[in-house]
Amino acid sequence: MQRDDDFKRGERNRRRMLGDAWVEQSLGKADSFTADFQSMVTRYAWHEIWGRPGLDAQTRRLLVLGMTMAAARWEEFELHCRAAVRGGVPVEVIRETLMQGAVYCGVPAANTAIKLARAILRDEGVALAPAPLSAPHRVAVHHTFSVPQLRVALQGVDSGVPVMLSHALGIDLSMWDGLAASLAPQHPLLRYDHRGHGGSAVAAGPYALDELVDDAARLVREWGRGPVVFVGLSMGGMVGQGLAIRYPDLVRALLLANTTARLPTAAQPVSAERIAAVQAGGLAAVVEGTLERWFTAPFRQAHAPVVDGVRRRLLQCDAQGYIACSHAVAAVDWLDRLASIRCPTLVLAGEHDVGTTPEMGRAIAERIPNARFELMKDVAHLSVVEQPAVFERHLRSLLDTLA
Repeated sequence: MQRDDDFKRGERNRRRMLGDAWVEQSLGKADSFTADFQSMVTRYAWHEIWGRPGLDAQTRRLLVLGMTMAAARWEEFELHCRAAVRGGVPVEVIRETLMQGAVYCGVPAANTAIKLARAILRDEGVALAPAPLSAPHRVAVHHTFSVPQLRVALQGVDSGVPVMLSHALGIDLSMWDGLAASLAPQHPLLRYDHRGHGGSAVAAGPYALDELVDDAARLVREWGRGPVVFVGLSMGGMVGQGLAIRYPDLVRALLLANTTARLPTAAQPVSAERIAAVQAGGLAAVVEGTLERWFTAPFRQAHAPVVDGVRRRLLQCDAQGYIACSHAVAAVDWLDRLASIRCPTLVLAGEHDVGTTPEMGRAIAERIPNARFELMKDVAHLSVVEQPAVFERHLRSLLDTLA
């Protein structure tokens, strides 16, 4: 019978995890002194342990990084860290593993591990975006004293037009990381987690959209920099419409992205089904379908690490908070009141957005006096993530009109 023995099975795992070059070197250069050791490692470690079904390969990679970091086995750490990078483990996941190690292995060990990992990333051609902690780039995170408590992130310069960023259902203020970092040298910025999301309190639901609008209004007042340019995407755009309608003195200009003023009747059963699915199975029950709606297929294929990061954020969302906000989103109905908005308004829609379609965006722009509508090509729902440069360009065009 022709079948692989334990050595061959282990060799296959070893090649998959460490790469052919390393395995060829380790096995091909074995001699009478090292052959038994290499055979044992291949059969036991790489077949019996790495071949066990209880953990996925990425989790085993990360465990090895933490263990070699704790034991200060830096040669082994470098080997597995480089293999993890080449094997497609997201940089964010490696970083979080080392951050966890800073607590349980100690800061000196984490410092060495981070230094080695950065060198490996550089060698492997992975570009790391600058993230200086100097003003105005440093992000200050607070919670409101008013209730329900909301997590707020502040950054940017003291001068310039103040900008407030409001995120989509199911994610958190990290959705704006890239845009906020780019705007910080010219503008004071406030981002926040909606109630029931991220680091904000999960008040008893269901929520009304007016409650989310009231949350935004108190944040502007507590910040003390209003009126603001309010930038809202999806659920955040629904909040922005309500804020400009109910609290016009707090809004200097609006950017409403991938949003609607009223959901069609046909969409109501879809919302109800999504709520029922999350009630039964948590965010895991809807995460893949959500990602398919949020990003175009080419983007999902070409930018898997970005999509994986959004997936992790969605899975971290509190299920009850998601459900409570879903009720608010399903009941959105600003359409007949949009004519009262008087501030400069830019409406963005994604060409391939099936949840908040371009037609919904045009309906908003047609009812707000002098509003401008822009269709973003080759993008679905989460436009600020899928096409950050285009999104920023549109926002800056709005800000330029206020200078």
